[in-house]
Amino acid sequence: MSLSELTDPEAVRQAMAEFDRLGRAAFLQRYGFGKARDYVLRESGRSYDSKAIAGAAFGYQFPDRGPLKSADFNGGENTVQRKLEDLGFTVERIGETWSRPEVERTVGDYLDMLALEARGTPFNKSARNEELRRHLSGRTKASVELKHQNISAVLHELGLPFIRGYKPRSNVQELLREVVVQSIRQRQQDLARIMDDYDAVHAPSGPNYTAVLVDPPAPVATAPSSAQRVRLPRKLDHAARDESNRALGRAGESWTLGYERFRLSQNQRHDLASQIDWVADTRGDGAGYDIASFDDDGATRYIEVKTTNGDAATPFVVTSNELAFSIEAGPAFRLYRLFTFSSAPHLFILRGALTEALALTPLNYRARVGAV
Repeated sequence: MSLSELTDPEAVRQAMAEFDRLGRAAFLQRYGFGKARDYVLRESGRSYDSKAIAGAAFGYQFPDRGPLKSADFNGGENTVQRKLEDLGFTVERIGETWSRPEVERTVGDYLDMLALEARGTPFNKSARNEELRRHLSGRTKASVELKHQNISAVLHELGLPFIRGYKPRSNVQELLREVVVQSIRQRQQDLARIMDDYDAVHAPSGPNYTAVLVDPPAPVATAPSSAQRVRLPRKLDHAARDESNRALGRAGESWTLGYERFRLSQNQRHDLASQIDWVADTRGDGAGYDIASFDDDGATRYIEVKTTNGDAATPFVVTSNELAFSIEAGPAFRLYRLFTFSSAPHLFILRGALTEALALTPLNYRARVGAV
């Protein structure tokens, strides 16, 4: 049995839950571990003996093989710390909790990289990681990368763009949330320029429709926090900006029209490809969908296109009309989510009623004076 086989974050959470139920002393006695001397796992303000948690988690993932014993593996930086960080958890050397100055410098560096990415300016993540660590207190490359992923998670919760190379990871330190929100408030103009750069409409270089279709992204877990209650100005609302950016919307619909003709032609349905109707262009908005296309068997495919220059996980706005039509049309309805449009268009497709496919949050209400 080897610690390298531990791959399930849920098993770690189960071990942490048992630690909370039993208490530290009983948990360590049950699994035969001593108190942590160097590293602890931190979550929601609580500390856990990292080596004991890893050993117990192995037993949760492989109940037929049982937990790892203390003598089965080492608990240092290159073993337990790296394994738990790879699984999305924060592990710190005892007495070296991230300080506010460290977090503020890390958030500032992240936002600087985000601005470079938005402008399309190349930068080296590894080199910046190394330079940042010169100003931190003995942090590893992996711990800094995890902090960057935590920042992405907070930005994602707020509906803001995040660096594509740093996939959101939860288990976020509350101090980090506080600093990210504070930085957003202090750098509103900078963030508005970042979003202006992301929103700039550039037609993709050449209508290359090969290998653009991908699976929908896995849901990103987010924990309730004060950050989610922050009221952002509209200029920082990524979903609202995309929805009101008519040039971006039309460009995405035009690209999708070409993609649909390509798809049907590839399947030897040239007759259907010539009959596709760009409804939003020929009849205007309000139909509940943008393009009337076809499945290979000739059945109508009602397509609503949502376009962004952001990542696949960027939130978007769905109108009540689109929602109602998706329910009415059922399996004939498709939502085409077109992302990273200006740089490298990719697409995932959701089929059927949007109430079944999306997590929906109400944004607006129709109001009038008088009783309901």
